[in-house]
Amino acid sequence: MDTVLFDMFGVIARTQSAESRAALERASGLDPEVFWGSYWGERQPYDRGDLDGPAYWRAVGRGAGAGFDDRAVAELVELDLASWSRVDEEMVSLVRGLSQAGVRLGLLSNIPFEIANLFETEHARVLDLFPVLGLSCRIGHAKPEAEAFGWCLEGLDVEPGRVLFVDDSERNVAAARELGLGGHHFT
Repeated sequence: MDTVLFDMFGVIARTQSAESRAALERASGLDPEVFWGSYWGERQPYDRGDLDGPAYWRAVGRGAGAGFDDRAVAELVELDLASWSRVDEEMVSLVRGLSQAGVRLGLLSNIPFEIANLFETEHARVLDLFPVLGLSCRIGHAKPEAEAFGWCLEGLDVEPGRVLFVDDSERNVAAARELGLGGHHFT
């Protein structure tokens, strides 16, 4: 293997902190179990770019049996953006070292437009490390969809067997392995 395809959140960038999760729960006014069930249940179309932030949050509200007014939607969009905005500097350093060593790199991230825009503005130095950027909202496919991996393989111009895919989701790693990529479950 001479190519590494990284996931973003949970690998290169940090996942939501306990504080940011609690802030989202408070803003929603919902039971946390109901809230997170609807949050993740509606996430794939949002990450794929089928929905914008306000439409996603209205879908989350409907899925939870509640409605969010415009003020609540705006607050939830902002809190969600903030919850996904931190990078892991140790991993950024590791990726920079791989890049400097000549390792072919790609990024495949399930990421909605609002968060992609934030990263392109505030963390361009991180995204610039990856010649191939498979941002789900921009490519119209999200992991674990085979098309998302296919888009990256085409951009990397390599056979699947030459790629190590690194993700914090076992489901996504399993999907990559089914397509012939090597897989590493990052913890």
